[in-house]
Amino acid sequence: MSSVYDFTVKNANGDDVTLSEYKGKVLIIVNVASQCGLTNKNYTQLKELLDVYKKDGLEVLAFPCNQFAGQEPSCEVDIQAFVADKFKFEPTLFQKIDVNGDKASPLFKFLKNEKGGFMFDAIKWNFTKFLVGRDGKIIKRFGPTTDPKDMKKDIEEALGVRL
Repeated sequence: MSSVYDFTVKNANGDDVTLSEYKGKVLIIVNVASQCGLTNKNYTQLKELLDVYKKDGLEVLAFPCNQFAGQEPSCEVDIQAFVADKFKFEPTLFQKIDVNGDKASPLFKFLKNEKGGFMFDAIKWNFTKFLVGRDGKIIKRFGPTTDPKDMKKDIEEALGVRL
């Protein structure tokens, strides 16, 4: 596998989605949870980024994960409703996955391999964000405590825009 476009994942409805459908877009791929202390800030700021940059080719691909303190116990339908109702945000939501361990999603294994983390490669918590260029290559990894708004410069660079 050489880019995220080589992967097929399941959307929130359980249907296969080939990530090559996103060719030419800049992606933020993020593991999400609805009961995390980082939830409000991340969903709010990811929505703001998408509102500003979607027209330029930005997409947010959200992968629910319940591996961190059980902070995403809900099913995909409930997660989608929660995010839409509370944040008026509709990222592209995928099926709940594991991001670490033997059952980790092949996509997240690839992301971690391409852009390891500080000290170790494992996803450390909810809302680890990967910025992916239009070519499907990972540009940068952002830790859970990095505010999405602080990704703005990198996003603009990847999109080739300045506001």
